[in-house]
Amino acid sequence: MKRNKILIINGHPDSESFNVGLAEAYLKGAEESNAEVTLLNIRDLEFDPNLKFGYRKRAELEPDLISSIEKIKEAGHIVWVFPMWWYGYPALMKGFIDRTFLPGITFEYVPGKSMPKKLLKGKTGRIIITADTPKWYNSLFMKNPAVNQFKKGTLQFCGINPIKVSYISPLKDSSEEFRNRRLAEIKKLGKENK
Repeated sequence: MKRNKILIINGHPDSESFNVGLAEAYLKGAEESNAEVTLLNIRDLEFDPNLKFGYRKRAELEPDLISSIEKIKEAGHIVWVFPMWWYGYPALMKGFIDRTFLPGITFEYVPGKSMPKKLLKGKTGRIIITADTPKWYNSLFMKNPAVNQFKKGTLQFCGINPIKVSYISPLKDSSEEFRNRRLAEIKKLGKENK
């Protein structure tokens, strides 16, 4: 039986954040399922997050980015863990996406067509996002900007689909019981490879 290859990408820059615990909970669950799983912490990578030439010309990719791109290509299921800050995601994670989700790597322009060829087709995804904003407010009043931007504007744009979302909030002043429940839920998702 072929083992599922799972890549967990933690986009939180703080090594002591609750996002670390969530990423590790998913990792433990996935390991229990006998999946082949890798945890990538963006904060540990050495790279310039600035896409300094835009798409006009390609900046040389650092070794950590080359390795990360290979892991993204090899994975069948990609799990992203990150906090929502100002209804977006951390600058370091944005820089990582800008530098790795490039033409010819995750999508390819097609002459005469408005939509690109999706080079990450066949992969599935999970977004685990933490926030202080209540889910109802984020959805009803703000229209889910971080999730929509990342899910639709990046991952689905490149072919990753379906993508499930775990929105964990409010995190600020949350109890230990609340956090332990969320960790258990995420571990279960890892065990189910979802």
